[in-house]
Amino acid sequence: MNTKQCCLIGVVFFLVSYLFFSKLLPSLSDSVDFAHWFNLIGACFLLSFNDAFPKSKISAVASVLTTLGVIAHIGLCTIDFMMSSYGNNEIAKEQLSQHIGNSPLIFYPFVAVGPSLLFLGLALHAFAFIKTETVKSLMVIAGSVAVGFSFFVLKNGVWMFLSCLVFVFGLGLLLYKNETKKVPNE
Repeated sequence: MNTKQCCLIGVVFFLVSYLFFSKLLPSLSDSVDFAHWFNLIGACFLLSFNDAFPKSKISAVASVLTTLGVIAHIGLCTIDFMMSSYGNNEIAKEQLSQHIGNSPLIFYPFVAVGPSLLFLGLALHAFAFIKTETVKSLMVIAGSVAVGFSFFVLKNGVWMFLSCLVFVFGLGLLLYKNETKKVPNE
C-alpha cells in the first residue's frame, strides 16, 4: 500500500466517523463504538499526509502538529471508549467527565486542544499550496475551522459532518492534484 492509498483510507474512515458523530448514520451496535473506531483508524491513517506532500519548512511544522494531533485523537478516542464502557450508567460517566475536566494534564492535550492540532497540521500542509491550488487549499483550511466552530460553538452534528466533508474533499483533491493534470486531453 502506498502513501496516497493510506491517505485516502484515512480520509474515508475519518469522514465515516463524522457520519456517526452527526447521527446521520445510526449506531450499528450498542456494544461497539463504531464512531470512535472509525475516527481512531482514520486519524492514524491521516498521519500519512506527513509523507504525501513536498518537504519544506512549513511542512516540517505541519508534520509535527499533525503527529501531535493524531496522538491526541488516540487519547481522546481512548477516553471515549472508557466512557462508552459505562453503558447506561450516567452517574459513572459524569464522574469520569468531571475527573477529566479537573485534570489539566488530560483535559487540554486530549480533549480541549490536542485533537484540534490534527486539523491545524493538515490545514498548514494545505496552506503550502495556497498560491498554486488556492481553492483546494482554502477548502481544507476553511473546513478545518468550520469543524471546530460547528462542534464547539454551534454544537451541530450535521454542520460538523458537512465541514468535515469539505475538509477531506479538499485534502483528497490536493493529494491527487498531480494526477489530474497529467491526464492528456482527447
